[in-house]
Formats: sequence, structure tokens, C-alpha cells
Amino acid sequence: MSDRIKRALFILMRLYHNQAGNTLAMVAAAVLPLMGLIGGGVDMSRIYLTKSRLQQACDAGALAGRKTMGGGAWAANNNQALNAANGMFDANFRPGSYGSGTVMRSFSESAGKVTGTASVPLPMAIMRIFGINSKTIEVACDAEMRLPNTDVMFVLDTTGSMGSAISGDTETKIVGLRRAVRCFFEIVARLDSVATCDGGAPSGGTSSETQIRFGFVPYATNVNVGRLLPSEWFRDFSSYQSRERVVVYGRPVSYVDSSKTDWPLIGWTQKTATTASDALCKSTYVDPTESSGATGALSNGINESNGGVQGHGNWQATQAWQDTQRQFVSWTSNNKRCTYQIRSRSYTRTYTYQWSDTAASDTVAFNAWHYGLVSFDLRGLKSGNGWTAAGTVTLPIGGGTTNQTNSSYYNDRTITWNGCIEERQTVRATSYTPLPEGAFDLDVNAPPTTAPETQWAPALGQTIYRRGTTYSDNTRSTNDITTFSAFSPNNSTECPVAATKLRQWASASDFDAYVDTLTPSGSTYHDIGLIWGARLISPTGLFASENATTARGGEIQRHVIFMTDGQADTDVDNYQAYGMAWYDRRQTDPNTVPTDGTSTSATLTEQVYARTAATCAAIKNMPNTTLWVVWFGTKNTTIENILTNCASKDRFFSAQSSAALQQTFRNIANQISQLRLTS
Repeated sequence: MSDRIKRALFILMRLYHNQAGNTLAMVAAAVLPLMGLIGGGVDMSRIYLTKSRLQQACDAGALAGRKTMGGGAWAANNNQALNAANGMFDANFRPGSYGSGTVMRSFSESAGKVTGTASVPLPMAIMRIFGINSKTIEVACDAEMRLPNTDVMFVLDTTGSMGSAISGDTETKIVGLRRAVRCFFEIVARLDSVATCDGGAPSGGTSSETQIRFGFVPYATNVNVGRLLPSEWFRDFSSYQSRERVVVYGRPVSYVDSSKTDWPLIGWTQKTATTASDALCKSTYVDPTESSGATGALSNGINESNGGVQGHGNWQATQAWQDTQRQFVSWTSNNKRCTYQIRSRSYTRTYTYQWSDTAASDTVAFNAWHYGLVSFDLRGLKSGNGWTAAGTVTLPIGGGTTNQTNSSYYNDRTITWNGCIEERQTVRATSYTPLPEGAFDLDVNAPPTTAPETQWAPALGQTIYRRGTTYSDNTRSTNDITTFSAFSPNNSTECPVAATKLRQWASASDFDAYVDTLTPSGSTYHDIGLIWGARLISPTGLFASENATTARGGEIQRHVIFMTDGQADTDVDNYQAYGMAWYDRRQTDPNTVPTDGTSTSATLTEQVYARTAATCAAIKNMPNTTLWVVWFGTKNTTIENILTNCASKDRFFSAQSSAALQQTFRNIANQISQLRLTS
């Protein structure tokens, strides 16, 4: 081994046994990995902070854009929603934050859902020494107006005043209401109706996992809800202020003949002679002054004058008479025939009769009408637990003619039911809080039993006769045989369009078609509209099986939207859900004459308001239920105070034009809708 090699081995052995210089080498070797770890931590922190802030800005922008869009279109009002989204983003992510570069952001909308994306390059502080100069950070966000399961029941005033316009408007109130309801539907259901609404036309619908239902109770003097209910909830027999056939008796005391007419030619006739004798034919000549006798005997159906028989006094009956003249003309011997010319003249004899309590040999029987509370068999309207397709029932109230000589005057009459109802039993009180015992009409939850007082009856306006000599006659009796005029031969105008239960509408066109049927007519009875709005939305009442939860068992948010344009407008002569107030007096004191004013507790108007207040309270006490109340008309402090008390807290609105009504319904729809961040 050479000396050189020995010296090298010696040095290596010394180094092997001496480790004092290794630390420096190890540190030098670890510098680069340590720089990577520290730099990565610093830059990763910057990346995390930047991405977190960028995500917050994106979320805020999406929410702001969706909220600004509301129930309208994304591009409406010169892209107001997009501008709001961009502005909110910029307010939450300042340029250059954390040393970042130029931000790229974008927001768009589809089917009511706002989607956003954002990205920004972030230069690396330390990692660039390893060749990583920049990192691009990207985020996504979206927001949609997602409703909880929602039921909306519209209780809408469709009285006659809705056919007029508010001063300054160019359209009637009913037209303004139709558009406002449609625009409400667009916002909540996200379906485009035929209406031109502020904010553009939404589309896309709602999530299939969300149940959105709408129902309607148009009201005026009554409500049309009858065919929504099973027929077993209605009485088989019910009483109406009508008439029934009776027989009365009278003794004739005098008569008066009317003027005879001329001798009009009736025709020619021939008679076969028994012998071929001209004299025999001539002998059949009758003196023109000779009467042939009564051809129209005094009989049922031709004995009333002016529509009725006056009770316990004198009445008149008419008997038709006819004179006949036969004039000999010629005789033909070969066939042994005589030819006559027949002429006749008619006149009437009017008899006056004195009332008789019983039949006697010197009395005459008369058919007459007895007017009063009459019970009728209504089972002809029913078909199992439903209703007959024709919706008619035959009742013994006369054939509909006012002509006493008409043979159908005393016949049965076919009555058509239009769907309005008479309410079940009520009681009269000055306050209905708490609910008095026996006031079944104001109990919006209890189903009927087999007891008639808990059941409803069909409103049959064609059976009703008000008792007075003329319709405007204020002299009324309660139970007499007298001359009356029918309340309304075809009483259908006082019954609004049929109500609907809560349902998911298949399309905007179906909804539009129903709204088009809303027609102004009748007087204003707020209580009956709200009573049935409450019944149709209640989760614990008549339709609990449909209303308590969704089909999947989900919770439901409930909203009743009550809109009216007027104060209560009652009339003692209205045939309404509680019968004829003047005669039936179901709401008012039976011993006090009901009036239409507001001066005493006996008035119908005060009763309507008292019952309205009780029903408002019942609605507000329902689970998850909000009562929104809208006054549509010129300023009226009295009615607005009443309606404010009716509404849920801070849920009363006043609209004094059609444009304001649309905006009011829009605001309510946006409040009912809820913005939720989806990612």
C-alpha cells in the first residue's frame, strides 16, 4: 500500500470518528425543504382567506340578485337584479384583497334560480421560488326563492260595487282584482299568466318536492260552496219563506158583468135533418140574445185576481161566459142537411165572495196560496253522498206563471239549485268571543252530525216569496193569506261563482280561466265569506284529511288573503245565507224589527261585523296561519280600523287604485316567499 493511500485512509478514519462538522452540512441540505414548508403554509393561508371571502361575496351577490328580482324577470328594469348582484359582490370583495389580481364574476338566472361564478388569480409570495407563480381561485354559488309547503286561500269580495271604478282609474275594480290575483300567482307559483305584471313574467314553476296550493271563496250576499260538500251534510227537509196550496171557501155576495164584445164569425157547421123539410132546418134558429150558459165553470185555477186571495176579507173570482148565435143559411134536400153560420161573443162575470171558515152548501171552494214558512222535501237533489247531475228538485209552489187562468198556476215547479247555501243554526249575541253554545254557523271546525241544526240547506231563491203587495211595499205580514209577489222567479244573480277547495293548479291557463269567472253582483256580507274561507283552509276542520299535512307528511304554512272594497251592505229583503232577515230573524232579535243601519244592536250590519270579528280571530288561532287583509278603495277610516283588527299583526294593507292593488298583492307574495341559499 502506498503512502498516499495510507494518508487518505487515515484522514477518512479521523472524519468518521469526528462528527463535529456534520451539522452545517445537514442544515444546508434542509434549507430548501424548510423554505417550501413555510412558504406553502403562508401561501395556503392566503389562498384559504381569499377563497372564503370570494365565496361570501358570490353568495351575497346571488341573494341580492334573487331578492331584487322578486317575482319578476331577471332582465326587468334595465337589469336591475343583475346590477344588484354585481354591486353586492363588489362590496364584499375589494379589488386586490390579499394581494389578488383581477376578479372575474358572472351571475345568471334560470327558472327563478340565480347562479353565480367568480374567479381571481392569487400571486404566490414564497412558492414562486419553486416555480409556482400564481394560483387561480374559483367559487360557485346560487340562490332561489324556495317556498315551504304553502296553502293560499283567497277570500274575495265580488259584490256589485266591484263593477265600478275608483276615481282616477280607467278600469273597474274587478278587472284590477283579476290582474292582481294573477300577478300574485306568478310570483308564488312561478308560472306565467295572461296578466301583464310589474317585474316581468316568471316561469319554470316550483320544486316538485314543494306543495303549493290555491283556493278561492268569492263572496257577496252568499257563497257558492254547496257542491264542495257531501250531500249527507245537508238536511233532507228544510223550511223556506215560500207558499203552499190551501183550499178556502166563500159565499157569493155580488157580481158584475163586463162589456160584451161584437159577434165575430167562428165558422160554419152542418146538421143532418131528420126529415126533408126546410121548415125543420129553419126551426133551429136561435135568438141572438139567448145565452147558451156558462162555458167556463167556476173551477180551480181561474179564480184569483192580482196574484192571490186576500185573507179574511173579500176576494174576487172570475167566470167566463159565452153567447152563441146560429144563423140558418140553406137546406139541401138530396142529402138532407142544414147549413148554419155560427157567431159568438164572450164576456166575463166577476163575482165577489165573502170569506167562510168552513165548507157549506152555499159556499164555493177556492184554491189559494198560503204564504209563510213552509217545509219542503229536498231529497230529490241528492244522489247517494253526492248530488244529482241536473241539480233540480220539484216542489209544490206553482208552475211559475203569474196568470191565474193558466192551468199550470197551481202545478208543481222544478227548482234549480245554483250551489249557494243556507247556514246551519246560529244564535244572536252582541259578541261571539267566546263562541256561544248553539252557534254552529261560526264553528269553522266541527263537522255536522245527523242533527238538522248542525247541517246546511241549499239556498233556493226560486222558492222565496216576500210578503207585500209589491216588491217595494214596506207593509209586511208574517203569516197571512194575502196577495204577494215572488222575491225572484229566477234568483241566480245573488249567488257568486263556485268556490274552490285548495288544490295545485295544473297550469297558469287553468288558473286564468277560473279568475275570469269572477263577476261583480250582490250585497256585502263579509262574515259568510270569511266563515267559508276558514272552513276550507282549516287543518283541523271539515277537510282535515286534506289540509293537516302534505301527502308526504310535511308541515304547511297557511295564508288567508281577504280583500274587500266596501263596508258591510245589508238589506232586510236580501235572501242570504241566513234566510230572509225580515221574516226569519235568525241573526237578529225575533222581537225586534231588524233594520239595515248601524244604530242599534238589532241591526244586520252590526251582526255581520260581530260575526266577522269572531271568524277573523278563529283564523288567526289556526296553526301556522296568517290572515292578510286588503282594503281596496278610497280612504275610509271606519272600515280600515275594523279590517286592521281583523288582520294578523302588521298584515293589513290599503290600496286606493288598481295599480296599488297589484303592488300590494306583489308585496304579500314576496313576503310569503322565502329566499334560501342552496349552495
